[in-house]
Amino acid sequence: MEIVQKIMSGFSLDLGPVKEPLGFIRVLEWIFTICAFATTGGYVGSTQFTVECGSKKDDVTAHFAYPFRLPSQPYEIPHCNNSKNMTYLQGDFSSSAEFFVWVGVLGFLYCTFTIILYLGYHQVYRESNRGPTIDLIVTGIFAFLWLVCSSAWGKGLTDVKYATNPDRLITACLPEDHCVVKTYPSMGRLNISVLLGFLNLILWAGNCWFIYKETPFHKPANPPPNAEGGVSTA
Repeated sequence: MEIVQKIMSGFSLDLGPVKEPLGFIRVLEWIFTICAFATTGGYVGSTQFTVECGSKKDDVTAHFAYPFRLPSQPYEIPHCNNSKNMTYLQGDFSSSAEFFVWVGVLGFLYCTFTIILYLGYHQVYRESNRGPTIDLIVTGIFAFLWLVCSSAWGKGLTDVKYATNPDRLITACLPEDHCVVKTYPSMGRLNISVLLGFLNLILWAGNCWFIYKETPFHKPANPPPNAEGGVSTA
């Protein structure tokens, strides 16, 4: 309750912490966390191939999007014998994608809170041992979460690429059909999201050191009694 009362006592804007590694890295975390979950959460893609029956050509497009529950959107394949086949993309990769976005959103909220704390209540933050200690613990947890979710989403993305590869999808065509790949899905944005996830891991893990320097584990809570003037001993 003591730290809450101090925080509520008044807001005093000070941009000084942003010039220090503690605040500067936190701002970078805030930016790259937004980029990480935004590049994943808003993704919409498609894969396409063409069924050629003599002079007749039909384009087949399979759409997919976040959270990558691929069987949720069927697509129709016309055949040269005038029949049609309704089929689905295979695989549900929503768990790894949603976990990645969930970590990103929580990280964004925590960064926003701590940036306000650093800039508006930095003196209160440094006066209390609990503030830096809690900050260190939470930052360490987020570093671990970024490791787990980025690894999981990296594997999930590999599976999404395999499931949406048109070279694989044309195997559903009949022997008399002539199916050729038209377009491959654009995965550059999702590749960047994985890279941003591991970049966040580096930022959050590295920031633990600068937060650790603010805790009583790195510096004594009280100065030694003979720090001023010195005391001679016989």
